[in-house]
Parts: sequence; C-alpha cells; structure tokens
Amino acid sequence: MGDGFHRFCWISFSWIMILCIHQVRLSEPQLHGSCDFFRGSWVFDESYPLYNTSACPFIEKEFDCQENGRPDKLYLKYRWKPTDCMLPRFNGRDFLRKLKGKKILFIGDSLSLNQWQSLTCMLHAAVPQSNYIINRKRDLSTFSLPDYGVSLMLSRNAFLVDLVKDKRGTVLKLDSIENGKLWKGYDLLIFNSWHWWNHKGRKQPWDFIESKGKVKKDMDRLVAFKEGLTTWSKWVDSNVNTTTTQVFFQGISPTHFNGKEWNGTKLSTCMGQTKPATASIYAGGSPPPAVTIVKEVLRNMSTLVVLLDITGLSQLRKDGHPSIYTGLKGNDCSHWCLAGVPDTWNQLLYAILTTGEA
Repeated sequence: MGDGFHRFCWISFSWIMILCIHQVRLSEPQLHGSCDFFRGSWVFDESYPLYNTSACPFIEKEFDCQENGRPDKLYLKYRWKPTDCMLPRFNGRDFLRKLKGKKILFIGDSLSLNQWQSLTCMLHAAVPQSNYIINRKRDLSTFSLPDYGVSLMLSRNAFLVDLVKDKRGTVLKLDSIENGKLWKGYDLLIFNSWHWWNHKGRKQPWDFIESKGKVKKDMDRLVAFKEGLTTWSKWVDSNVNTTTTQVFFQGISPTHFNGKEWNGTKLSTCMGQTKPATASIYAGGSPPPAVTIVKEVLRNMSTLVVLLDITGLSQLRKDGHPSIYTGLKGNDCSHWCLAGVPDTWNQLLYAILTTGEA
C-alpha cells in the first residue's frame, strides 16, 4: 500500500475508545459499514458471565476472585456494547472450528497471562467434555484441545526485548531481541508489554539498561519503552509473513490506584468498587503516555498489526480488579478478576477474527 495508509484509524476526537482497526487513508473517514468495536459502553446483562470459574479447573488462584472471597457479583454481569454495531457473542465452538489446526501464541507479561487464562476457560466452558492438555515448561505454558487441533501458548516475556545475565548483573537490552526466534511458526501472535517497565526498587528485574550500545543504570522509562517497542516492531517487520501469521498487539491495560481518574478521591482505589465508571468521566482526557507510544510505533510499521485497543473500555472497569481477593497480600488494581474484563478482550479478538473487521 502507499504511504498514505495507516495500520489503524487515526483518532478523530476524544481519544477514549475511538480507535478502529481498519487500514484507511489519513484524509478519509472509516470505510462504509465498518464497525468500531472499541467505542461503546458497559451494559448490565443477566446472562453473563460467559463461564463459571468453578468449572475451570486450571484457573490461576490469583484471578479467581469469587473463590478468594469477593462478596459482590455485580461486576460479573456487565457486557461491552459498541455504540454503532453489535459485538458478536463469543461462541467457543465456532472459534475452535475456525481455528482448527492453528497455533496461537500470547507473548507478554502477567496481563497476557490474564488474557490467555481467560481464553482457556472460555474454550473449556464451550466444550467441557473435550479432552485438554495443559502444562508449563519454564516460561512457556501450553493449553491444547486435541479434538480440534488448537493450541494456545503463553510465553512469559515482560519486555519483549532481551533480559540477560552477564558479569555486570541483569541487563535489559533495548536493541536486542534474540528471544524472537521462539515466536516463529505460529498462526496467530498476540503481543503485550508495558506493566513492568515502570517497576523500580525491589520489583525492578534488571540492574542495568543497555541502550544504543551504552550501558546505563537507569533512564526515562517511557523513552526506554519506545526504544524497546521499536526494536520489537523491526523484528516483526523482518520476520513475520502475514500471509501465514496474523499479528495483534494487546494494548495497554489500565490500573485503578488513583480515584481522581474517575472523580473519586486521590486515596480511593479499586478496592470496594462495585460498578463501572461512565464514559463521560474520561471523555476528552489525554491517553496514558504508553498508549501514545504504542500507536506511534504501530503506525510506523510496514507489517499490519491489529491493535486490540482495550485501554478505554477497560479504564471504565474500576470494579473489575481482584483488589484484596487474590489469596495473597496487597491490593491488586492492575490485574483482572476472572470471569471478567479479559473475557471481553477475547470476545473482541473473536469478533475481529470471525467478521474480518481488521
């Protein structure tokens, strides 16, 4: 395609949930009849959730909020409704038929784990009598349904670029992506990164950053993120054949540690939240800086990468986090309860794959 094409739609007004995923000219509106799945609102739906975690025997304990004692259930009953079109209800059997014989790889941090775990539960709920195999070998988890020939893998890789140990200590190499060789041979790649880039102190998993041949003790984390993501984008452009492999980027999953974001107090967090925020609270605001970087990097790629622009719709779900119901200490306003918001991320993935809205 010519230089006038982007890989996803430009923002036309308020940033929140106004992104679509079609290839369009900058000077032209969306294609007639296309659907922006990411602009909409959360509506109550008694038929939700899509599955019961008690029937998902391999669910991670930290995500199973009901099992961990969360007393309310209203957060389970919300469905994402796009403004101008219908989002197809997730059909696990249809998903498996259409992806028969395919290998899907999620690559990223614990938010990728959140989405991967959600999809495994959704598919198991659709075919509960089918045999499944689930195992983990080092940083690779595999869930497969032999009857359908479908495999869902998760590669735990928080930064996408290389994290290596040498005589200096642990080094985050922003310009190196040797681990990318492990991502070849899949039919669907779903990448994610951001959650760990801001960790400091004891939670920081590296001692030094190597940037453009120079080793540093630290640097601006947004600058580092952009440099690392640019390295990833070059790997995709050089190594992925989009006639056989489709590439997604999960988008930036928001946190809810600061109540001022939804007109609460600064000290309020996701703890005790039982209902979504309304879209009007966030309308007109600036996107998180990491979102801007992701869009800029994707825009400059030659490979079509579909952005699952989950930030805006997830930002409304201040009620969707485990908080104190993880079975561990602390207040988790970063990850998501299952069943819950990541099920919608997978419903959007299903809709894009089955309707061709990409």
